[in-house]
Order: sequence, then C-alpha cells, then structure tokens
Amino acid sequence: MYICDLYDQELKYYCQRYSNNSNPAFTDQEIMTIYLFAGHCQKYFQIKDIHNFASEYLSSRFPKLPSYRTFNLRLNRPDEAFRILSQRLISSFIPVDCDRGISLIDSLPVMTCAGRNRQGKVASEITSKGYCSTKNQYYYGMKLHALTLRREGKIPFPESLMFTSAEDNDLTVFKPIWGDHICNTRIFGDKIYSDFEYFSDSKKQKQNIECTNPQII
Repeated sequence: MYICDLYDQELKYYCQRYSNNSNPAFTDQEIMTIYLFAGHCQKYFQIKDIHNFASEYLSSRFPKLPSYRTFNLRLNRPDEAFRILSQRLISSFIPVDCDRGISLIDSLPVMTCAGRNRQGKVASEITSKGYCSTKNQYYYGMKLHALTLRREGKIPFPESLMFTSAEDNDLTVFKPIWGDHICNTRIFGDKIYSDFEYFSDSKKQKQNIECTNPQII
C-alpha cells in the first residue's frame, strides 16, 4: 500500500508511458513491490532469484506475473522512479539517534573489471577506469559516493547516495551535488576533501559547514 500511495502521489510522473500499452496488466507498482519485498524480507538480490520466488510463492497475489525476460526488462524501465523512491525512503525513515550536526562522507569502488591493463566490457557507457588507493588497485567500474549522518556506536545512516564513473574525483562530485546545498553541519572526510579555500569562502561561511579530516584531529 505504501508503494501504491507514493506511486499515485509522485512516482507515476517519472515513469509515464505514452504508447498504446500505457496501462499494462502487470503494473509498475507490482514490479517495485516484488523487488523490494524479495530483497528486504527474503534477502534475494539477483533478479532471477526474485522472479523465481515470486513465481513460486506469490502467484496468488500477483497472477499477472510475466516471464523472467519481460520482468527483467520492465524492472529496468522505472529507474528514475526507483531513484525518487530511494530519496523518499531515506528522508522518511531517518533514525531518531542520528546527529544532524555531524556528517561523514566517503566513496567506495564498484568494480566490474579489475587490473591495471584490463579493458572493462560491462556497462561501458557508464563505467571508466579508476584507481582505489585503499586497495592499491586499478579497476574499471563506478564509484558509490555516500553522505551519511553520524550515529554514535552504530553504522552511519545514509543521507544521500550518488553513483558516478570511477574516474570522477570525490571532491569534484561533492561540490555541485552536496557542497552547495547542505548547511549547519560538520563534515568528516578523508584528505581528498581537504579543499580549505573552498570551505572557507564567504558562501560556505553562510552555510555554516566545515570539512574535517579525522586523521588530523
């Protein structure tokens, strides 16, 4: 019901159809519900496993479930709706123990191909060659950038997530996506975010944000 209500309020505008098949028998709401339920409650994360689970155990609730090939194709179409849904889920279920005055920021590699001289072939239109200093490894893939809220004694809660190609610099991604919008917080990040000139200008002073390297405090 949560997915259906949110879909009618907002998500439908991000995956509207203008073809003759604008009202399919198996709806986008059902696809999103199956995907999220199988992942959250059943811990299935492969599309094939999700479809097999729905076909075997949820057929009475979703009698119009299509074939695996069609399900996989349909699941990738409302990608923008999934992005908006993720934002709403994050903002609606922030734990009460989050410290809104302290944020932590970092990135991690999403590797599709590892090796200095290897050429990545998976999702080549959105991946590129990068270097992970933590693992001292060259790779092809993407980066997941995370701006999180501090929780004392617990894993930080994601405030915002962003994927970019592996070649993008962390600070270059941070400035337009988060740096110009967040305010009233102290950000902890590694030394790649230590652009003191950027964080000390007059605009950042008005936003009341400060970036600190935890290794030097």
